[in-house]
Amino acid sequence: MAMAAAIEDRLNTLFNPERLILKDESAQHSSHYNDPDAPEITHLRIRIVSDKFKGMSRIARHRAVNEALGPEFADGLHALAIEAAAPDEPTRW
Repeated sequence: MAMAAAIEDRLNTLFNPERLILKDESAQHSSHYNDPDAPEITHLRIRIVSDKFKGMSRIARHRAVNEALGPEFADGLHALAIEAAAPDEPTRW
């Protein structure tokens, strides 16, 4: 799980979240991502709560997380679902 550890470390460093959940959803999509050289994670859901998101629009939050994971996209991360919130905002999880 080297990729998951790298993602978690980077998000913790950049966003100092009070809550961070990484959910690997790659197995649910294996039928349409049939690449023998596929990385260990191709589809990921990130749930993150951070003070850094205060005052940011939903799009700005998503852009910030996407930019943070640029190396993983270059290494084969294919899809990312982001659920980002500031600490004072309600979450579905």
